[in-house]
Amino acid sequence: MEQPIISANSVQKWFRNGKVEVHALRGVDIAVQPGEMVAIMGPSGCGKTTLLNCLSGLDEFDDGEVYIEGVRLSAMNDRERTRHRAQRMGFIFQTYNLLPVITAVENVELPLLVAGMRPSAARKRALEALEQVGLANRAHHRPAELSGGERQRVTVARALVNNPAIVWADEPTGSLDSKTADEIVTLMRTLNQALGQTFVVVTHDPDVAAACNRIIHMRDGRIVYA
Repeated sequence: MEQPIISANSVQKWFRNGKVEVHALRGVDIAVQPGEMVAIMGPSGCGKTTLLNCLSGLDEFDDGEVYIEGVRLSAMNDRERTRHRAQRMGFIFQTYNLLPVITAVENVELPLLVAGMRPSAARKRALEALEQVGLANRAHHRPAELSGGERQRVTVARALVNNPAIVWADEPTGSLDSKTADEIVTLMRTLNQALGQTFVVVTHDPDVAAACNRIIHMRDGRIVYA
């Protein structure tokens, strides 16, 4: 069998605030194969977003181990994890996280510029990514001039512009109406199938989960079904 692109072994995570201690992840084991589109579901507070943040290296964990593309996360320092995210991962968030004072294409090209790509090459790649998500004609509009669905398409384009191996999506349709949400889910599924990228999607929405290859159910910081 092919080596998992994401693998977690007995991952533990605590949040501590003074005397209050929350055991957010309680020995999580998970494996995701290359090219899978996986949904993580469960009640609010069960640890879904915490798991996504720990798997992607956005957050530290307290025990256990995570491997991404066969590389142990704990063997990387902060700079190496940041570089790995920039080069090999894309992120889609519910709140878009777009800079309001620059245009759609400038938002999409920003990760490439930060990574050191030449401006002309970054602009070409960003325009291609916007075309992939059906927004080539809105490239020079600022976020305030775009609908919620268009803003999320810009976020998807930004997540895909560096041709990542893994795309992490945290409630990607949470701020959208049902019709627009369906369009975004269809877009993600189409891109997953066309490009072979691995998608890990945290969601409350059963329609989003139904579009995925597999659903991982969490409860009280544990995987209860995968």
